[in-house]
Amino acid sequence: MRRVLIFLGTVLLFTDAAGQMATVKGGRFLPLYGSVDKELVTVESFKMDKTPVTNAEYLVFVKKSPQWQKTKVKRLLADKSYLKNWSDDLSFPQETAGAPVTNVSWFAAKAYCENQGKKLPTTNQWEYAAMAGYNKADSRKDSLYNARIIAAYEEPRTYLKQTGQKKPNFWGIYDMNELVWEWTSDFSSIMISGENRDNNDMKLFCGAGSLNASDLMNYAAFMRYAFRNSIKASYTITNLGFRCIN
Repeated sequence: MRRVLIFLGTVLLFTDAAGQMATVKGGRFLPLYGSVDKELVTVESFKMDKTPVTNAEYLVFVKKSPQWQKTKVKRLLADKSYLKNWSDDLSFPQETAGAPVTNVSWFAAKAYCENQGKKLPTTNQWEYAAMAGYNKADSRKDSLYNARIIAAYEEPRTYLKQTGQKKPNFWGIYDMNELVWEWTSDFSSIMISGENRDNNDMKLFCGAGSLNASDLMNYAAFMRYAFRNSIKASYTITNLGFRCIN
């Protein structure tokens, strides 16, 4: 079902999922990286936003929290590309109101979630929710599931598309892999072992990273982990958004 929103004179379509949360039932799974001795990790049940946070939703936030507006944010917390696609502190292209907000830093995403009484998902929570296909909670061994994700990654300018327009996954969550990359609370820690946080173990990077992976066929996950580990908390990127959990 869809609803109509008139935003600055433009008629936009949104699914009823916007602003809602879905329950992800907890369980145990083997993440690509981050588990000790390839052991299963436990993920407790949690609720996750059904769609990525949109430009329209983020606008409400910056109106209430002006320190996060485009011209007022501290450079320590967001680089110079912060909200690059917005024309000013309170304006963005009308047709992108229902598209994911991007060019937001980790600090900004964290502040938004906390403002909503929520938080950013951990990498394990995000990957656990994202491994669901249309009909089951874990579709990682399904070749069609992986091919669909890779195809979505190759599609250009998906960050301009409306959220919630495609079929939700098993949990009722939309756009986990189709539109933008998404921040996680521990985005840069998974590929660095506890003993090597001060001098990164190079075996965990580039091609050699596969030596420590649990599933050598999960190319989409390789791309996500590599991307997360290449960024810093103040970075803002055109195809990087976020969603919250509680």
